[in-house]
Amino acid sequence: MKNIWYVAKKEIKTYFTSPIAYVVIAVFLVLVGFFFYSAIWWFNSQSIQMSQNPYYYQQANINQMVYAPLFHNMSIILLLVIPLLTMRLFSEEKKIGTDELLYTSPISVGQIILGKYLAALVVLASMLLLTGLLSVFTFAFGNPELPQILNGYLGLFLMGAAFIGVGIFFSSLTENQIVSAVLTFGALLLFWILNWASYSASGMWKGVLDYLSFFQHFDDLTRGILDTSDLVYYLSFAFFGLFLTHSVLQSRRWR
Repeated sequence: MKNIWYVAKKEIKTYFTSPIAYVVIAVFLVLVGFFFYSAIWWFNSQSIQMSQNPYYYQQANINQMVYAPLFHNMSIILLLVIPLLTMRLFSEEKKIGTDELLYTSPISVGQIILGKYLAALVVLASMLLLTGLLSVFTFAFGNPELPQILNGYLGLFLMGAAFIGVGIFFSSLTENQIVSAVLTFGALLLFWILNWASYSASGMWKGVLDYLSFFQHFDDLTRGILDTSDLVYYLSFAFFGLFLTHSVLQSRRWR
């Protein structure tokens, strides 16, 4: 555990002593802020119209009308920015030749991978925690349901963790950071749009495509449904990405 934390601290320091983390976090926050403002403005205008009819006014739900679409927009932004966080984790080491030092050090390959993965998770958690400040306004002027909001953030973190697992794998395959980012984005987008492909499928294939899609599992979490199958899906996806990374680096270490 000490070695994992040592690698993680090194990577976190690298993130925040270079523009990478600041640029990614800034872009993420600006985009989330824009979508949040748009959702609040739309909810406010709808509430004014609904207030003319008591029945419809009682149906106004800030969680469904603001947070559900906001979480979906945040997940798409993560799809775009996570490859930028993971592209350098192993690609840079390979390009400048420091990967050889890592492989010959007393730190195991598994500890190196987990340390870098933990560092990326810390940046992801920081991004999500900063967006939580936006909820101060909704709790000050509205009455949102906290459990459903926390459930949505849990879904975002789990999805981001799965994205990072995929990104680390592609980063271990190439020394070119741009190639790593593009491959990561392409793979994530593929698993995202599997839900669309399921609409034209039927029978067993429809169920398989729905299960493999990132969107389907995340949609349940944004609606306040905490299903263990969704948790298992994201954790398994992250684990599989780390397992493939371990296989790539282990084979390289013994060459």
